[in-house]
Amino acid sequence: MIIGSKQAIRLHANDNVIIALSDLSQGSKLNEFDVTLLSYVPRGHKVAVKEIAKGDNVIRYGQIIGQATQSIALGEHVHVQNMGMGEHLQDYAFSQNSDPLLPILTPRTFNGYHRDNGKVGTRNYLGILTSVNCAGSVARFIEEAANKTDFLKNYPNIDGIVPIVHSTGCGMSGQGEGYQTLHRTLTGYAKNPNFGGILLVGLGCEVLQVSSLVGNQEPGAAFRYMTIQSEGGTRKTIEKGLQELHILAKEANKAMRTPASVSEIMVGMQCGGSDGYSGITANPALGYASDLLVRHGGTTILSETSEVYGAEHLLTRRAVTKDVAQKLIDRIHWWEDYCARNGGEMDNNPSPGNKSGGLTTILEKSLGAVAKGGSAPLTDVYLFGETIDKKGFVFMDSPGFDPCSVTGQVASGANMIIFTTGRGSVSGYKPTPCIKLATNTEMYSRLQEDMDLNCGDIVTGGVSIEEKGAELFELIIRIASGEETKSEALGFGGAEFVPWQIGAVM
Repeated sequence: MIIGSKQAIRLHANDNVIIALSDLSQGSKLNEFDVTLLSYVPRGHKVAVKEIAKGDNVIRYGQIIGQATQSIALGEHVHVQNMGMGEHLQDYAFSQNSDPLLPILTPRTFNGYHRDNGKVGTRNYLGILTSVNCAGSVARFIEEAANKTDFLKNYPNIDGIVPIVHSTGCGMSGQGEGYQTLHRTLTGYAKNPNFGGILLVGLGCEVLQVSSLVGNQEPGAAFRYMTIQSEGGTRKTIEKGLQELHILAKEANKAMRTPASVSEIMVGMQCGGSDGYSGITANPALGYASDLLVRHGGTTILSETSEVYGAEHLLTRRAVTKDVAQKLIDRIHWWEDYCARNGGEMDNNPSPGNKSGGLTTILEKSLGAVAKGGSAPLTDVYLFGETIDKKGFVFMDSPGFDPCSVTGQVASGANMIIFTTGRGSVSGYKPTPCIKLATNTEMYSRLQEDMDLNCGDIVTGGVSIEEKGAELFELIIRIASGEETKSEALGFGGAEFVPWQIGAVM
């Protein structure tokens, strides 16, 4: 990173644009770049430091982020009015830079909940999981009935009761990728180590049957199931549900926080409401923290396939094998087909908010988003909600829609979520605590009640990416040990379970 002044920053020696660090008026002189601004440029937006001919590449991070759609003069604001996506061609260079990071041998621990399957939770919730939307209200009624009776007063080691309700489960094909994706998602939630017990509730006649989710598993102290139709309707199901919750709670309440290796932490990494600072501050700081966790033996998950499009070549270079790299490219090709058959385009991103924050093309957004993944080798690539069974830095396929992507990560086993935002995304993801990182100080000051850590001081306060990443790593350990996040304090997490619906609704 090459910092020019408090007014603007150049991120790579080969870049032909710089990034404004404050709102700059027309006529402003940036002497260190020998540039006079030809118009007003908002904070986080790009300024040309060279003349760029029509059709020439625009370079940021030392990478192509698009092409000039018209000639761009020195000192001109570079954005949607003069820059576009251009042709997407990449050299994937499979596995050319996959050297492992040096492990950190000094053991670090957090206080977590040890489960019988060897996993460790960072929280201890009871979940009411639904097979179909038709059971959603009854699941909420069971939770409400438990709360009215002050259910948890006798179970002090339980963090709460979480109804997991959604909008699908029927009116769909009983086979194929849509069905399989939902099945993986629900069974993955049931196995997440942040749940001490699961009550599965179905209606009875839905496409995704409770029996399919249960398989050969018998009811036990940590898993119970029933259907509304078999129990005799709403009231009787609520009564039976409370009885089942007591069975689950007696077992879950036995769990106590005890030391566990940080290698048992699995972090799902997300960015939403991104801006021109995301790839400069919060995302690379998270990338540094990701590398620290991987070096301690932990696991980090990068996702949002549609938002690594244009930067996938940086990941294929880090794949541990050519087969792993090809798995990522196969998902990219799947997405190209998925968008085409649904009348969409891979480059229909960034969103209006992203563009207002300074991002122009999906290439630019993706290059900043990939920074969350640090520099560790890419160990494997997983489907949405597929159980992650390898340590290290991995990729899980998902849409860029944040609640949906996080849903997949939690189903895959994430016991922590870290979410970077420049515009100010607010959300939470029970049963998994979510740490929010602000990319810029101005937004952090406005939304302090929602943000856990300000990364804007990398620009405004002279803090290094390494220092901020190390600070985040320590926060991860504290949150994993029970410290409350801002989103948890606000009560988020009841509306953010969003399974990925693929296929026709019938």
